[in-house]
Amino acid sequence: MTHLSRRGMIGMGGAIAVASGARAAITDDDPIAIVSTWDFGKAANAAALARLNAGGTPLDAVEAGARVPEADPDNHSVGYGGYPDRDGHVTLDAIIMDEDGRVGAVAALEDIVHAITVARSVMEKTPHTLLVGEGATRFALDQGMARTKLLTPAAETAWRDWLKTADYRSIANIENQLPGPPDRR
Repeated sequence: MTHLSRRGMIGMGGAIAVASGARAAITDDDPIAIVSTWDFGKAANAAALARLNAGGTPLDAVEAGARVPEADPDNHSVGYGGYPDRDGHVTLDAIIMDEDGRVGAVAALEDIVHAITVARSVMEKTPHTLLVGEGATRFALDQGMARTKLLTPAAETAWRDWLKTADYRSIANIENQLPGPPDRR
């Protein structure tokens, strides 16, 4: 497997399409690039490729890949196990676009593990492009998605520790400083 930094990717030039331009079926001869910009993207990329290999569309692959970190309780940057905001709420955002340029997004979504699936439902089942907060959560529940407490004990402990200083320093690329073995990232 080749590892490429974000800067290296930009420096390569050329066009890399992620979940776009897939009007025709993917064949073994078609080049496929699945790119993650985070250290924990390896598992996400594997899930995306598995979905493609099972006959899924590039859009299916994007969704499958994003669902991996969303469901990982050890990944504190997004999804289930993500660190909460200053008030102790884990809120999720996601956006997805299809090959025709249609977009679906959610922001400040609470109590739903897979924000990317909600975003896709917004794109495919509503005239909207963005649902936010309580409206996004209600929509997800109406679509049959389960309400799940996203604040895990580990994330709550970290949040309570953070409350002692309430230090708001911005740390660039902090999501790449996750604990655990590289194969889980």
